[in-house]
Amino acid sequence: MKALIETIVTPLVDHPEEIEVNVKEENNKVVYHLTVHKEDVGKVIGKNGRIAKAIRTVVYAAGSDASKRVYLDIM
Repeated sequence: MKALIETIVTPLVDHPEEIEVNVKEENNKVVYHLTVHKEDVGKVIGKNGRIAKAIRTVVYAAGSDASKRVYLDIM
């Protein structure tokens, strides 16, 4: 899942070397924290959050077969 997030976000940003995905696993959920360069935050979120919503949709669909819920936080 971490590689999927990096693959989706890399073409969107100007500083791909600063993409960082951290995983926090809890009892019934897995939270992925995506951190990008401060200049790239707007590119990852998109106008009215459309790109962020699309990224979350793909990540949630990919994680739907898991027994835990998957969440993506963009920092």
